[in-house]
Amino acid sequence: MSTPNLGIVEGYFGQPWSWDDRRAVVETLAPYGYRFFHYAPKGDPFLRRRWVEPHPLQEAGQISQFVAFCQGLGVRVGIGLSPFEAFNDFNGNVRNTFINRVEDLVSLGIQDLGIFFDDMHSSLPDLAQRQIEIMHLARDTAPQLKLAMTPTYYSNDPVLDRVFGRRPDYYLRELGAGLDPNIDIYWTGEEVCAREISVGHMREIGGLLNRKPLLWDNYPVNDGPRMSQYLHLRGFTGRSHRLAEWVSGHAINPALQPHLTCIPAITLAKAYQDGDDYCYGASGYAASVKILGQELADMVLADLMSFQDLGLMKLAKRREALIERYSLLQHPAAREILAWLQDEYSATMEMVQTQ
Repeated sequence: MSTPNLGIVEGYFGQPWSWDDRRAVVETLAPYGYRFFHYAPKGDPFLRRRWVEPHPLQEAGQISQFVAFCQGLGVRVGIGLSPFEAFNDFNGNVRNTFINRVEDLVSLGIQDLGIFFDDMHSSLPDLAQRQIEIMHLARDTAPQLKLAMTPTYYSNDPVLDRVFGRRPDYYLRELGAGLDPNIDIYWTGEEVCAREISVGHMREIGGLLNRKPLLWDNYPVNDGPRMSQYLHLRGFTGRSHRLAEWVSGHAINPALQPHLTCIPAITLAKAYQDGDDYCYGASGYAASVKILGQELADMVLADLMSFQDLGLMKLAKRREALIERYSLLQHPAAREILAWLQDEYSATMEMVQTQ
């Protein structure tokens, strides 16, 4: 079976992972075919609200060390820069600042660069042309890097129009026609958090974009006030192995819990590898045993409905029993479950609005 280029796009709202967490995830998933890691947590202010400022020296050094670590495992590292609403007034000063920031990021040793225009407001009728201009400026500033962009409208989901304003007519078609064909375009599917990603849909979007989309898969991500109430631990469903022919890569937006993320991540690789023989339940359990060990995997399997279907608000008195149960274990994934049970991963609307 054919497997696309698999990767992680760290694009969630909330508390970012630690650098140790990132290294652990890359080390775990590299043997399963995960070959790129795009660092772009919404909680890194120097990539988003304060994008005009370079990272402080300590943080820049940590990024460079992570790049070197990943290179040793054959994993490419990219950074997703979100020049927050700069396309609304991309004047001379902003343009020069953008060039300087791209050069700052290049100096960290990255191989990929993402310019992410998601979750930003605009009323520009020529939005696609403005963003093409910015992407081509990034290309000309850093020709040695592989580029990707996230459009402002990165899904057919009408929720984007309700929150960020009505998308311009022919936005995707204009992007596809004008953007350098060597630049990837991230796409999440028919919904922001797609329950299914079909071959037919990706083929259609590829036609509009004039290239195979780079799939941004919003599973197992669990950010935001609603989704942070759940742990997404089941194996991947609704993703045919035949997608490999129609995407330039398949990146998953991970959960707030790095070690637990590895369970569904392994099943995605398995889904491509097994093709029509893939069984999401069996693959999910096997991945749990691999990541958690037998004892903890059996515990999680017994509590899976509580974690993924009921969520924190409906656990009621059962929550205290679960806290007592998982507090006895020292495994890092058990500590993530315990922290989730104790509301340490709860994401607020204020986080979403200010990050």
